[in-house]
Formats: sequence, C-alpha cells, structure tokens
Amino acid sequence: MLAARNAYNSSLADAYRSAHPPVEERTVGFDAALQRVSTTGQHAFAPPGPGDFRGPCPGLNAMANHGYIPRKGIATIEEFVQGTYKVFGMGEDLAFLLSTYGAVIDGGMLPLSFSIGTGEDSILGPLSGNGLTGSHNNYEGDASPTRGDYFEYDGNNHDVQMSQFLQLYDLQSNVSDPSQVNYDIDVLTAFRLSRFQQSIDNNQYFFNGPITGLLVQPAAYQFIFHFMANKSEEYPEGRLDREVLKSFFSITGPDNNLAYTPGQERIPDNWYKRAIGDEYGIVSFLSETTSIGIAHPEFLSVGGNTGEVDTFTGVDFADLTGGVFDATTLLKGNNLGCFVLQAAMIALPTGVAGSVQGVLDSLYQVVNPLLGEWACPRLEEIDETLLEKFPGYSRSSAQ
Repeated sequence: MLAARNAYNSSLADAYRSAHPPVEERTVGFDAALQRVSTTGQHAFAPPGPGDFRGPCPGLNAMANHGYIPRKGIATIEEFVQGTYKVFGMGEDLAFLLSTYGAVIDGGMLPLSFSIGTGEDSILGPLSGNGLTGSHNNYEGDASPTRGDYFEYDGNNHDVQMSQFLQLYDLQSNVSDPSQVNYDIDVLTAFRLSRFQQSIDNNQYFFNGPITGLLVQPAAYQFIFHFMANKSEEYPEGRLDREVLKSFFSITGPDNNLAYTPGQERIPDNWYKRAIGDEYGIVSFLSETTSIGIAHPEFLSVGGNTGEVDTFTGVDFADLTGGVFDATTLLKGNNLGCFVLQAAMIALPTGVAGSVQGVLDSLYQVVNPLLGEWACPRLEEIDETLLEKFPGYSRSSAQ
C-alpha cells in the first residue's frame, strides 16, 4: 500500500502522509483525559427499548445505546456531527458530508434528521424517509463487512450475519499473543476483498454503485479500524483487539461460543477515541480510499451482476462520467476524491428551499474549496441510464 502511495505526487496520498507521519514521528500524541470516552452517568449503556431504532451501522447503534445521539435512534445533522466527534474523533467535515447526505436522501421525522434504523415508527407510523435500513442503493449497499446483502438475506440488511463476523474475527486467529491482535487496515482490506467476491458469487443482484460502492463501502471497512481501535500512549494510531471488536458489534461469549444480540452494541469501558487534532476527515478518508483503490482497482468497478451470480459486469467509466474520468485517470492524483465528492453532490436535490437549502449551501462551502484546491475536472452529471441494465440497481429495499 505504501509503495502504491509513492507512485504519484501532489495528491491526496501526500496530504495523508503529511497529516499521519510514522508513529515515531507523530506530534499529536495521546492525552488520556481528553480522549477518554465516558460510558457512565448520562452515557451509561442502555439497550434499545420499544420504539427505539437501531440499524446497519454498529457505530451509530453504539452511540444511541450510550446517549451520544438520542436513544430513540433519530438524530439531527448537528447531533450526528457532534456525536461522531465526541465518540470517535471523526472530522467534522466528513461527519457533515455523511450526515447531510443521510438526512436529505433518507429523511426522518424532520427535514434535517434521519433514523439510524427504519423509516417506520410503531406509534407514529411511516416517517418522512426510509432511514438507514431502508436506504438500500441510496446509502446502505452491498458487500458490507458484517451485514448481509439485502437480496441475499430476504431483506435483512441490518443484523450481523455471524458467518461474516466470524470470517473477520478469524483473520487474527493465528495471532497467539492477545496483545498483538490488531484488526488494522491491512486485515480489513483483505476481508473486504473476500466479501466483495462473496457478494458476486452469492447475490444475483449484487450492485456496486457510484456512491454505495465508492464512498459508503470503503467507509464501512476503513471506519472499523480508525474509529473502533482503542488509542493509547503505546498505540496512538489505535489497536483493535478481539474484545473491543466484539463490543462494537454486539457479540458476546468465548471464541468457541460467540453469540450476537441485535441492538446491544457497546462502547467499551476504558476506551479512548482519536487524538485531538488527529481527526479522520475527508482528506484522510479519501487518501486512504485512493491508496487502497490503487492496490485493488476492482473495488472501483461500478456495475453489478446481471441477474445470475458470477456475472459481474462493469460500465465504462468514461461513458458514465461523460469523458471527465476514465479507468486510467480515476486513480491519478486527486481524481478519485474529485469523483466521489462530486457524485455525492450530484445526488443531492436541487431547487429546494428553507432549512434544507441552507444546509446544502453549508455543505457546498465545505466541498467546493477542496474541489478547487485539487483542481478537479468538473463532473456535470452521471449517466445513470447505463446502470439500468443491472437488476440490483433498479431494486430497492422498499420493493
């Protein structure tokens, strides 16, 4: 991966290296008092009650279970931004991008909020959006680390599939010394490779979309290490051991008898978030996504199975983007980041008014300076007609 990063200059990868020097050169350090995340008092664990929402994102489920977002499981953009910073040290720019996309695309009880689970309230009835669970092909997508593909498990895209969790868990089974276990980016990338192929092999409707595949899917894997790994003086970048992994994924029991209980995701006690000043934001995320894409370009293939398993067919990236990007230029310099950010912005609505337009304007103020700094080729539209031949593209969780 490092060799791939060195293959090009003046890029996101350079920015990432500048922000994340080798451990021995780090100046951010570790401050236990500032980085410790409370799991007591108002933030003590409580399982979801009747009418509370939990969904496909383990980190958001844990935040709700500890009251860092409303325990109901419906939060505003601002609550998501503040909660992910307080618990994980997510950069506010990245949190604002992801939460705005979720709120505007998948809705909630209010225009600027959304449910981390479904869009159906047992008391209030249908909400104004589908929530994360109901966002298949909008936000939630195929080839998740621990959640099953929607059409592979009869619409269950929100619970942990134990076969998938065990596959990840066992990737460190050959490490006999518990103190050396670490589910780091290399381990998670190997896991992602396997899961990507499993979806092709088992889900006849597998679809790797421009946003779900190139933005949300890498986030699902990279976030596991960067946000769940426990930080310490010895491991300022974090170390993700078995017990912490189990806690965040609602898994209990010894290795020979692991059990999953839906909705019980916990922030471990004595757990520390990313260092202050070392937040994982848009540049860090897209740099790493680019580096992984250089090593494994199959992740960047937009397309899907054509109604039978093992029939994955990609679309021509030049056709998809009107010639702005192609398979060769996508991984040069900042281009993957340019595409991902612009694709996300294109998917957002236009011609809206009031508070929704206000938050979109704020998002443009975050994204546009980056696009300018990176001298991004201007992407006007994505030709979605090219995606209509994939059955998985036209199917949604509402069908």
